[in-house]
Amino acid sequence: MSSLRPGCPAAMPPSTWPERTSSTLSEAYYQPSLTAEYDEDSPGGDFDFFSNLVTKWEAAAKLPGDSTRQVVVRSGVVLGRGGGAISAMLLPFRLGLGGPIGSGHQFFPWIHIRDLVGILTHALEANHVQGVLNGVAPASTTTNAAFAQALGAALGRPAFLPVPSIAVQAIYGRERAIMLLEGQKVIPRRTLAAGYQYSFPELGAALKEVVA
Repeated sequence: MSSLRPGCPAAMPPSTWPERTSSTLSEAYYQPSLTAEYDEDSPGGDFDFFSNLVTKWEAAAKLPGDSTRQVVVRSGVVLGRGGGAISAMLLPFRLGLGGPIGSGHQFFPWIHIRDLVGILTHALEANHVQGVLNGVAPASTTTNAAFAQALGAALGRPAFLPVPSIAVQAIYGRERAIMLLEGQKVIPRRTLAAGYQYSFPELGAALKEVVA
């Protein structure tokens, strides 16, 4: 979880606490499903270890009282240079050994790091923004297989070799493997309604920028 806020609220009286924006994981909060569609008002956060952890993160970030405008951004898989999820994928994909994880049918909520920073900044600067925002790209129908194909295309490499579910479970353990093998279709409905303009709404352009 990250928190962006000027000053230190603990040293200020409640009447002068600034706005607060925090970030948690949408891929952990919403229950995995091949059919359900989740927006910011959808239930979640109570079905396994990671979802309960996100709920605790969000509760810990909340300041007491109603005098402070607070925003929680639930992010998808963050795509950016020099680290994050993409760094572990690049070598096998560059070698032509990449492919979908498990069945590949699971949804893959993602966001370019520039847009995640943009949403956090927009939330801080736009006084009308409050509550939960889904920090995912509007291309919400992206599956893991589609992501693998797009990453292979961005690198000019084939991406047809699937990673078996049993291998993912052996490497990451059952709890963490669920986050890779099962996905959610997450919609940034309130993020779009709040007026945020995405720099990378489409996966192809986002990946080309990351691997350039």
